[in-house]
Amino acid sequence: MKKTIQRANERGTANHGWLKANFSFSFANYYNPEKVNFGALRVLNDDVIEAGMGFGTHPHNNMEIITIPLEGALKHKDSMSDKWITLETGEVQIMSAGSGLMHSEMNNSTTEHINLFQIWIVPNKNEVKPRYDQGKFSISARNNKLQVLVSSIDDNVANESLKIHQDAQISRIDLSENTEFEYELASEEKGVFVMVINGEVEIASEKLTKRDAIGIEQTNLFKITANKKSEVLFIEIPMRF
Repeated sequence: MKKTIQRANERGTANHGWLKANFSFSFANYYNPEKVNFGALRVLNDDVIEAGMGFGTHPHNNMEIITIPLEGALKHKDSMSDKWITLETGEVQIMSAGSGLMHSEMNNSTTEHINLFQIWIVPNKNEVKPRYDQGKFSISARNNKLQVLVSSIDDNVANESLKIHQDAQISRIDLSENTEFEYELASEEKGVFVMVINGEVEIASEKLTKRDAIGIEQTNLFKITANKKSEVLFIEIPMRF
């Protein structure tokens, strides 16, 4: 097993007043040659956007973009429909930028901030037709069991996950205190980037607390132990792409 530890306070940061961001990987004006990507995972941003603010219209292409609100609500508009769509905590959004599109993301509230994860995954197909989707995921369905949020569009497994153009899987679990869970990777060709949303866990003899992360590769199974009630995000991706 190979592991890469990333502590919460080691992430890149940006403070634009209306936007406070933490970058797990090089992004915008933050560049660290040792933190460019983890396999096909290119971006994991932990953003806090103030009330009424957001990202104006801008372009994307050939990237799979996933948004997970943790607190508050977002509104989205893109060149595929040109109408505002609300995305609330408990929902997940995917956007396959493909051959190119324009979009805007704004805080849907004029009084409360929003906190969200923005994830970019390099696709395994370029210049595809752009597509958008979102879905709601029950909190109770991930109580001490894995809840798959996002998986490959080529995956024929029947579940409620949203689909992207990459052999990847994004999932969450909420663990009770003193609970153990075994995570099984699809193959040793994959790696998984594990982010502790809240709580305290142990993985591979490493204690991880809120917003700490660990990259695990060159194994097909590892154990996670929750020392406290914990929420955990898993991003499993090809390490070669």
